[in-house]
Amino acid sequence: MAKKTKSKASRSRASESSSRNGRRPANSPAQQRTYTIPDYRLEKLSIELRQVRDGDTVRYEVSGDLSAQPPPIRDSKYLSKPQCIEIYRWMLLNRKMEAALENLYKQGKVVGGVYFGLGQEACSCASAYALKPDEWLGPMIRNQGSLLVRGFSPRDIMMQYMAKAGSPTKGRDASSHFGDIQMRNVVAPISTLGDLIPVLAGVALGARLQGKNIAVMTYIGDGGQSTGVTYEGLNFAAVQNLGLVLFVENNLWGYSTPADMQFRVDDLAERAIAYGIPGVIVDGTDACQVYDAAHEACERARRGEGPTLIEAKMMRMKGHAIHDAAEYVPKPLFEYWKKRDPIARFENYLVNVKKWLAPEEHEKLIAGVDAQLEADRDFAVASPMPEPETAAGGAYCEAGCHDVKPKYGVPKARVGKNPDTAHGVATIHLE
Repeated sequence: MAKKTKSKASRSRASESSSRNGRRPANSPAQQRTYTIPDYRLEKLSIELRQVRDGDTVRYEVSGDLSAQPPPIRDSKYLSKPQCIEIYRWMLLNRKMEAALENLYKQGKVVGGVYFGLGQEACSCASAYALKPDEWLGPMIRNQGSLLVRGFSPRDIMMQYMAKAGSPTKGRDASSHFGDIQMRNVVAPISTLGDLIPVLAGVALGARLQGKNIAVMTYIGDGGQSTGVTYEGLNFAAVQNLGLVLFVENNLWGYSTPADMQFRVDDLAERAIAYGIPGVIVDGTDACQVYDAAHEACERARRGEGPTLIEAKMMRMKGHAIHDAAEYVPKPLFEYWKKRDPIARFENYLVNVKKWLAPEEHEKLIAGVDAQLEADRDFAVASPMPEPETAAGGAYCEAGCHDVKPKYGVPKARVGKNPDTAHGVATIHLE
């Protein structure tokens, strides 16, 4: 990976010196460590958010240059023309499906709330696209695009939000808490932020015990990245050299708290230094940058080289959920990021810059997405609600309900003796 040094991202540490024990002086070049965080963005936002109090009212003001035009899409080192078009289609389907969900909510057809990934479609879709079918994904609530890439249909997701009998959870949950560990290798989102990280690390460990190094991918927001379980899970993955690919979605707001009031580092990718793993920064609205970073991280994982932390910088273009109007966000910040809409920029890249999609081909692609979405929405709306007597079924694992088998092979084991016991009891060691 190309290296680009940031002044605050570079860190030097010198070890203690002692002439008696043979250590070199602290200023010796051999005892200095310099860490570099590759940053693939073609622009860097420099703004300041301030909290202003007027009596009992608190608001945020933004200062800095917000007039710059959006940068171009960076050419991918790995994606082909058909792959770029396919990712674009997933992004478009992601955007239009969430718009349909918002309409269904306003019509009173959704049970509970709805969470959106507006402005984050490139990160969700391009990252999941880097995984192989036999590898694992643990999406968060804004990664509905990654669910589409992994094989869930819009009707699955819409039925889930409407608590229909045909939904992935058979109507027992009315939000994004669903997965598929049998066919699609998707671990359901966990509401406790950060908990997916040790779970996915465990999946990678399980695969390795079965004789295979795989990539496993999950996400955390800029706010959730400060939770204790995030540190514990990522540290475990680093120590065990597990193939965890962690996307830190720095979307500027942890609910209503701006990122500047959550942490002191300039870039959350710097936190990778403390784990001894690679950290990378990408523009989260550039699908090519996201894919390339994900691809390289997945390749490292498959080679058994351990985890990677990828910070994707972008902005959450709606509130925390549909009930949150995001009035706390300064309007100029919204206007700045609207010009960096990941779908509009990728469309321009494919149609006007690369000329990989002729206008008529683009219109046909959009029409196909609209037709699929209309059919899936009609199917979801017409689907029945679950029968009341089925509510208790599946709440607990009944005898024979799960046939758990190794996915990659039989774990390797050897029988040994435990020297710490008085009688040398036989123990089984997984290798």
